[in-house]
Amino acid sequence: MKLLIALQNCDNRIRDTEKKKDQCPIKMASLDEEVNKAELALGQAKEKLEAIKKERRQVERDIDDLEVKKKKSQAKLSTVSSNKEYRAALKEIEELDRAKGLLEDKALELMDQVEQFEQEIKLSTKELEALKKKTDEEKRTIKGEMGELDALLSTLIQERDEICRQIDRDLLSRYDMLRERRGGVAVSPVISGVCQTCHMGIPPQKFNELIRGDVLMSCPNCQRIIYWGEDEKLKAANESGEKES
Repeated sequence: MKLLIALQNCDNRIRDTEKKKDQCPIKMASLDEEVNKAELALGQAKEKLEAIKKERRQVERDIDDLEVKKKKSQAKLSTVSSNKEYRAALKEIEELDRAKGLLEDKALELMDQVEQFEQEIKLSTKELEALKKKTDEEKRTIKGEMGELDALLSTLIQERDEICRQIDRDLLSRYDMLRERRGGVAVSPVISGVCQTCHMGIPPQKFNELIRGDVLMSCPNCQRIIYWGEDEKLKAANESGEKES
């Protein structure tokens, strides 16, 4: 029974170690995703900045065009031959000035946006560099943990093989079948007449037989191999295995 308890504890440790190892690539992918999101946000900000700059350049060209038109209209003033034509030329100049003023306001607004985006991009670039550095450090740590887990798994597998060599082949086959069909747990202690895995009570007569420890017994509910969990020797064997895990 002690060998079965040791084997179950070893399998528990193998399972827990494999779970930890499986989490490592997920953690690394999560770190990469965080960097990708930051890079995407920075890229979108740069695209927005270029769009604003392009719009500002167009506004500046439009202002230049209006200035050219204004000069042409001013030149007309010296060539008009009637008051009506003179007033029309003045009105045209006023409208050009008004349109130019609106465009100049727009140009100033766009300049402010350019400055704001440039500051934000500068800050985001620094934050991204810091994030990449932090991510690289964390990934190195995770890779180190994976190496340690691989080494631990190798040790546990060797330990399992050694335990298995000491167990009767038929009993080992029964254990492996139960472990596969019962969620990885084939051996369970019974304390105060209750199976500690399925939490169902053991009939008093069977519990008394279990305490005597004359034969290997199974839980009548979950069919797992059971042992008296209050037996000091078996309890010590189980607690020893749990501490190692």
